[in-house]
Amino acid sequence: MFTAKISYSLGLAAAALVAAAQPAFAQGAGDLLVAPTRLELNGFRGTEVVLNNIGTETATYRISLELRRMTEDGDLVDVDQANANETEKVALDMIAYAPRKVTLQPNQPQQIRVGVRPPANLPDGEYRVHMLFRAIPDAKPVTAQAGPVNGIEIDLRPIYGVTIPVIVRAGQLSAQASISDARLVTIDGRQGISFELTRTGTRSVYGDVRLVRKGANPLLLSRGVAVYPEITHRTVALPAPEDFTGSLAGPGTLQYVERSDDGTSKVLAEAEVVLR
Repeated sequence: MFTAKISYSLGLAAAALVAAAQPAFAQGAGDLLVAPTRLELNGFRGTEVVLNNIGTETATYRISLELRRMTEDGDLVDVDQANANETEKVALDMIAYAPRKVTLQPNQPQQIRVGVRPPANLPDGEYRVHMLFRAIPDAKPVTAQAGPVNGIEIDLRPIYGVTIPVIVRAGQLSAQASISDARLVTIDGRQGISFELTRTGTRSVYGDVRLVRKGANPLLLSRGVAVYPEITHRTVALPAPEDFTGSLAGPGTLQYVERSDDGTSKVLAEAEVVLR
């Protein structure tokens, strides 16, 4: 008698909507760092993404493109290519990248080249895909084991990955943002704030949210908050830091700040609020 051991894998891709200056990472078959964590290919220029295996074991990663849409809660949901709209189909077709699979030794970086092949007469607009870097687990052979009862043992091993948005903008696009309905909430047992972030215009907005009071450091700071073109507004909920001992109640200024690659910043939206 024997027990057959069969290995399956579960996909657990982690979306990376954080500031581009900070690398994203995933733990799985080795630790993977990805930088930058957001690509904006204005003017159809090419660029690159750097992967780095900071683990202690050799790891293999597969790179692919996915479609995701933002909900009004700020979540990103997968879109099957069969259900893609025309803008999404064009976005998938125009992004080129290589290589598509890499094996990295510990502490070994690898550049992934990313380019744009826009079709003729491309309409003005913003086009977006999400690039997925997924760890490929090592294959484990089926082994026979002695045991009192015949059976099948299933070994579930997660597949971890990182996704980053790849955005192409065609034409002269613009966007504006506004903040409304700020209020106190409880998030995971901690005090926090919730508000509505509204976007108008022809492109997405992306920036940092901060709650400030005169003469004090920011009470709250959340980097890399986006509103993509498929929605006009989203609800943003931010908990206070775990070590925060004060109170968020009372007056303050809520800001949404866009940061440029050159280090400059621009306030996209600002609201004087009284949190209660």
